[in-house]
Amino acid sequence: MITIAEHVDVLIVGAGLSGIGAACRLRTRLPGKSFAVLEARDTIGGTWDLFRYPGIRSDSDMFTLGYPFRPWKNPKAIADGPAILSYIRETAMAYDVDKHIRFGHRVVSAAWSSADARWTVEAVCEGTPRTFTCRFLYLCSGYYDYAGGHVVDFPGRAEFSGPVVHPQHWPSDLDYDGKRVVVIGSGATAVTLVPAMAERATHVTMLQRSPTYIVARPGNDALADRIRALLPEGLAHRVVRGKNVVLSTIFYQLMRRLPEKTALLLRKRVAAELPASIPVDPHFVPEYNPWDQRLCLVPDADLFSAMRAGKADIVTEQISRFTADGVLLASGRLLPADVIVTATGLRMVAFGQISLSVDGREISSGDQRVYKGMMFGGIPNLAWCVGYSNNSWTLRADLSSQYVCRLLEHLDRTGRSYCVPDPGMEPSNAELRPVLDLQSGYVRRAAAALPKQGSARPWRMRQNYILDFTDMRLGRIDDGVMRFGRAGDKTRERSGRF
Repeated sequence: MITIAEHVDVLIVGAGLSGIGAACRLRTRLPGKSFAVLEARDTIGGTWDLFRYPGIRSDSDMFTLGYPFRPWKNPKAIADGPAILSYIRETAMAYDVDKHIRFGHRVVSAAWSSADARWTVEAVCEGTPRTFTCRFLYLCSGYYDYAGGHVVDFPGRAEFSGPVVHPQHWPSDLDYDGKRVVVIGSGATAVTLVPAMAERATHVTMLQRSPTYIVARPGNDALADRIRALLPEGLAHRVVRGKNVVLSTIFYQLMRRLPEKTALLLRKRVAAELPASIPVDPHFVPEYNPWDQRLCLVPDADLFSAMRAGKADIVTEQISRFTADGVLLASGRLLPADVIVTATGLRMVAFGQISLSVDGREISSGDQRVYKGMMFGGIPNLAWCVGYSNNSWTLRADLSSQYVCRLLEHLDRTGRSYCVPDPGMEPSNAELRPVLDLQSGYVRRAAAALPKQGSARPWRMRQNYILDFTDMRLGRIDDGVMRFGRAGDKTRERSGRF
């Protein structure tokens, strides 16, 4: 006989930025609903507690990365990791959702029963299996593998005499004071690490195989500061948030519609920040268009300041191998190093690596079609919280949480037990792409395992908050694609989908 540890209306997986936001929305909008949050780790914060490398910070402004219902009060618009972590934890306590978190519970599987119209969720806590049941399952664990990042097995790695560190597993006792550091990578983590480590290291070299588009912007938002000085706190937060959403949407659309002109502008802005010893080409001239991959944000131009001060430089070359004294490049040049940091990327996973089944049929994540960027054809009462790739994560995450609340309200109002996007309503000739439409290496590596999106709504995951706001906040729940039923009904399926 199975012992049920707990039954709730809504079970949230993950107590990071998304999961806490989802719990707060449930708490305030549907106070009569029972819910619990299962968190594999022993604390709140998710990504912002996991990553401890020097300089960790947001790559989005906190007026949009923060929650719309809880104003960001810190003067820094681009905030560091500890400040963001405090904000998440304080929000959890302020909305009294911290008491609903079950720490140390790693979810391994979830099975849907149409006969009972509920999910049975298996978790492990301190080596002991625990079983939960729920009416609705909301996966808020993101799409990164918390167990480890992408590791490249560089030839000669074992020969290097110093420490080799991956940012996802940063040792608290790493000593790099007065040492020579090579940071391998060109993404957001690398451009964060280089100026932060340059403050204590003798010299830091950013070694990249290929360049990335980089944008410098002030860490403080002067206009936001003026608005906050003039308006009440809540109103000021909404105005600044709206301003930033509009501006970021305009900039993204310009870059996608005028790639050559905007690429030239980005390169000119970087060139103006560089010292004469570092040319913009080849180090800052990518071969792809802006937003084919994510842009890297550099607050207060700190990366370029470190380069101008002679504390950091950049090398764009292929790696031949590690040696005892550093990194040997394909050109034959040796980069001397005492510490090597392999900022070589993250691993992406779908559904938090949870094994899913519907009425005994195993679900293959790579075969699923996303509905409104959060649900899947043929899978009842389940949502996966995924943020934007071209804007602040929380913009889409909060829309998803509010949409889940709307769905639950609709089920209660109509006396139904479940909702499920009908996969039969998807056009058979739809062009399918990964749910994240980027050319970044971490996306390409995981493409086969990621759910797919179609070419038209609601099967397309749009990277446009304004359009999504209209659709998910104001659009009809009963849209002709979403089907509703009661316990015991046979869920509609499409051959080959599960």
